[in-house]
Amino acid sequence: MRHFGHISPAVRESLFFREPCEFDAGSSSRLLSTALGATLYSPATRPRLAEDVIKQGGQGVVSMVLCLEDSIDDAEVVGAEANLVRQFADLEARDAEVPLLFIRVREPEQITDLVRRLGSSVRLLSGFVLPKFTEERGELFLEALTAAEASGGHRLFAMPVLESPELLHLETRGETLRGISRTVDKYRDRVLALRLGVTDFCSAYGLRRAPDMTAYDVQIVGAVIGDVVNVLGRSDGTGFTITGPVWEYFRLQERMFKPQLRRSPFGQAEELRTALIEHDLDGLLREIELDRANGLLGKTCIHPSHILPVHALSVVSHEEYTDAQDILRPERGGGGVLRSAYTNKMNEVKPHRAWAERTLLRADVFGVAREDVGFVELLAAGVTA
Repeated sequence: MRHFGHISPAVRESLFFREPCEFDAGSSSRLLSTALGATLYSPATRPRLAEDVIKQGGQGVVSMVLCLEDSIDDAEVVGAEANLVRQFADLEARDAEVPLLFIRVREPEQITDLVRRLGSSVRLLSGFVLPKFTEERGELFLEALTAAEASGGHRLFAMPVLESPELLHLETRGETLRGISRTVDKYRDRVLALRLGVTDFCSAYGLRRAPDMTAYDVQIVGAVIGDVVNVLGRSDGTGFTITGPVWEYFRLQERMFKPQLRRSPFGQAEELRTALIEHDLDGLLREIELDRANGLLGKTCIHPSHILPVHALSVVSHEEYTDAQDILRPERGGGGVLRSAYTNKMNEVKPHRAWAERTLLRADVFGVAREDVGFVELLAAGVTA
């Protein structure tokens, strides 16, 4: 699979200076953690789940979570588990290419039980999403995952969700983060990425952000995100990929504030700009930019309309790529300062090295846009496809 693989080769060639690479479930964890992109969540109760998975994969989705937790009623869990087993068998029989698939469980025991019940179709599963992750709960989840991997003979990754009240509350946040850090470091080779449960953070205080606002505008949430990145997202080799929070909106709402999308980037594509505003995606675009500025990569998504904006804004611009390459030239190993090739900024070799390395990895996965191509052209091409 590859990002923008649903777009024709000719159109891809016109958009990309360097096209996204191909990868699969067997690729390195470093590459896969970057490649997750917009991870689409779907309730495990859907009766045509196998068809949904194949359809979404054909429309550019590269990672999906099939949810047994908050997206379904407590009374539906047993039936949802049985449905998952049937749907995985259906997918195996179809022998179709599928996105990276993860199951969000409620309890550690579900991991070993589901791997046993999936049988040979477990080969289609990339791992499990672990909710309300703390040091104590996380240890149990990761022990179960290790046992399931051994019994199934198939590599399985974990994606812990950081969403517990202990993490949100100021008086317990520091020790909770240290405990989570100890646990994920112990199982580093199995932890693909850390996900943020911002909806649960808001719930603890009876809050819900409006479509005109991002997670970062809710100051108590923004503070937690900053602390999580501070402890768990460092670029010194100890950090993990941390994904952006879910965007909850996907239909027309009454707007309180004016649209956040400037007209100038869209040029003649005013119709596309209007469509994004009508579906409250201007707020999503702003939040994606803030995610990346704050050290997050990828995003939890609950609607297919969110996939393309996340991926379009993950593509590395030609300017970013040029800067990163200049910074990482072998002859720059001693440091120093140089003017960017675009002559609009200073590139300081040592302080910007970690950024450059991260940028080139993103360039491998999402590609590098041509010099005259921006996110509007990438969005438009995806919509057409």
